[in-house]
Amino acid sequence: MINSMETAEYMSSNPVTFTPDTDIFDAIHVILEHRLSGATVLNENKEVVGVISELDCLKAIINVGYYRQGGGRVADFMCTESIQFMPEHTNIIDAAQMLITNGHRRMPVERNGQFIGQISARSLLQALKDSVAAHEDSEDALSGVD
Repeated sequence: MINSMETAEYMSSNPVTFTPDTDIFDAIHVILEHRLSGATVLNENKEVVGVISELDCLKAIINVGYYRQGGGRVADFMCTESIQFMPEHTNIIDAAQMLITNGHRRMPVERNGQFIGQISARSLLQALKDSVAAHEDSEDALSGVD
């Protein structure tokens, strides 16, 4: 049962995204406001060009506090190397393993090479919780427990 659940069922299909030209402090505000660990960065063609994390944002803050250089764009701080994608039909166990193995808290999800959403560790935890609850409910129903 749990192996049949796919990332597409639990991904955010309309996640917060930024463009490379987004002001870094605007991005930080949105990340804090929405309690995100980061976000996907898309170009004008809605293609993934980077990922910005809380740690990347801390670099921007350090520039202000330590080096007295402030501001910049998301493009100045985002990670652009080795962006990894989660295929949309990945089962949630394999998806969780991919996040753990790669040390990511979130990954963009793609269909035919196009960005369609984002899967996060939090979403996978919810999927696993739902699966356990459904399993317990079905066991209770079979045993006649109310």
